[in-house]
Amino acid sequence: MSTRTLLEVVRLSTTFLAEHGSTSARLDAELLAAHALQLRRIDLYLQFDRPLRDDELESVREMVRRRGHGEPVAYITGVREFYGREFAVSRDVLIPRPETETLVQVALDHVKTVGNGGRGLRVADLGTGSGCIAVTLACELPEIMLTATDVSSRALATARGNAARHGVSERIRFIETSWADAVEGPIDIVVSNPPYVTDDELMETERDVHAFEPEGALLGGQDGLDAYRALVDSIRDRMSAECAVLVEVDPRRAAAVLELMQAAFPGSSPAIHADLAGRAQVAALWASGVKG
Repeated sequence: MSTRTLLEVVRLSTTFLAEHGSTSARLDAELLAAHALQLRRIDLYLQFDRPLRDDELESVREMVRRRGHGEPVAYITGVREFYGREFAVSRDVLIPRPETETLVQVALDHVKTVGNGGRGLRVADLGTGSGCIAVTLACELPEIMLTATDVSSRALATARGNAARHGVSERIRFIETSWADAVEGPIDIVVSNPPYVTDDELMETERDVHAFEPEGALLGGQDGLDAYRALVDSIRDRMSAECAVLVEVDPRRAAAVLELMQAAFPGSSPAIHADLAGRAQVAALWASGVKG
């Protein structure tokens, strides 16, 4: 039995992680300790005086060492919370971000304007990754019909697992394809979080991002718009008469994304939706005057 208590281990881990570049060292230390010991984070506070066994101590240390080398906590623990639910993640998919919850909320608000709980609406989550968007919408809107696409078979495997985890497997059709290329229309609502980091910006991102997350889910070309161009081209002839296109954006390029979308859908109504911090987060296009 080691002489280290849980509190001591969390404190030492926090110091180590802070010295190795973590900007959320205490939170990281607690999350890793809780995962290593198979506890809820709140349980740590109830067991701070507990001495750790040698095997428990080594388990925590190994995870902390990985975090010290920059590996994101979500990849170490294999899970990330999104919209109040836990999602499995791996290095095959982008880690779900809180900002993407704005995209989900815009989609939910739009469906409310349609009425009937969105019954019969055909929704496509393009570039689904972990499936956090599609699965969340399926959980929140039991009346809609969902398709989720990704070019990566490994990403789709993760997304399928998350659909099963939350009991919505039978309500989401998963297709391995680029954007909507293999999706049969018409589509009523497109939701997507395309890659939008420019080639030059990639190395300026945090080490957690550029060294560990899949480049294919990050890189958007020289101007950050390549994925939006491909997405728009793939849906141009697949949307219903009264459709909505909702995409997450880099706030600096929101106007450029809207311009691309409007060129593909003349006469549509554009909108920008901000997150709680006031940053432009979602570019929205509403065809035939339908607006949410």
